[in-house]
Amino acid sequence: MQSTLDPDILQTWVNKAEMREDVLRAAPANLMEMTLDRDATLKIGDVLPPLWHWLYFLQSAPLSALGRDGHPARGGFLPPVALPRRMWAGGRFGFFHPLHIGVQVQKHSVIKDVALKTGRSGPLCFVTVRHEVQDTDGLAFWEEHDIVYREDPAPDATARLTAPVGNDWQHSETVHPTEVMLFRYSALTFNGHRIHYDRDYARNVEGHAGLVVHGPLIATMLMDLAQRVSDGSMPRSFEFRAASPLFEGAPFSLHARRQGDAVNLSAATSEGRLAMQATARF
Repeated sequence: MQSTLDPDILQTWVNKAEMREDVLRAAPANLMEMTLDRDATLKIGDVLPPLWHWLYFLQSAPLSALGRDGHPARGGFLPPVALPRRMWAGGRFGFFHPLHIGVQVQKHSVIKDVALKTGRSGPLCFVTVRHEVQDTDGLAFWEEHDIVYREDPAPDATARLTAPVGNDWQHSETVHPTEVMLFRYSALTFNGHRIHYDRDYARNVEGHAGLVVHGPLIATMLMDLAQRVSDGSMPRSFEFRAASPLFEGAPFSLHARRQGDAVNLSAATSEGRLAMQATARF
């Protein structure tokens, strides 16, 4: 389908829906544990950690149906936005009960909103997708995620500096992202986006400083940290917002601060500047 920025055409995608089914097999969860440098311990009947559902319901397409960035070409479930760069901007979750490894699950997805805006770098298009995941006990959680489409950067463009995250944190740890970590997560999520494994493409086409750490992987790490500082409790809600990319080979830090029923979280660059902000509530 021909890509477009015609708002009337793009609005026809609002309320477009699809449904996917999957079985929460133990193998992907065990491979994720090892990707996080842990022993593989999860088995049938265990609780699937929050956000690890991204290892399931994988989107697939033949090689001939992929766009230049490695994603499936647009115009199917997602609207055919005529802007070349696609990124996760953030997401929100409401949790009702945990999912367990081994169960069959359904994910009902709908395009909630398509909005065209103009930013500092030119035209932007924000697409909000809502998912509801259910098992035999009913609705387990809902998720809304925001996708932003934008132009390629100008050759002389410089990255915008985000604010420092400061030092007022109760828990902090450092992550050393490697090419293998990014490759494994791309493989586990069947994510063909070339910014995560094709260094020349990431630098020369999309204008990044190097291979980009997946936004969902960073969000998963922040959710994991929030649970660890909350005695393993299951969250009631979680929201995150990406501020700037993180790159392979550049250590980044995760931070958490508990305030009442909330855990405030951030991921920061090696210079201490904000890359992702999040809040989990228990």
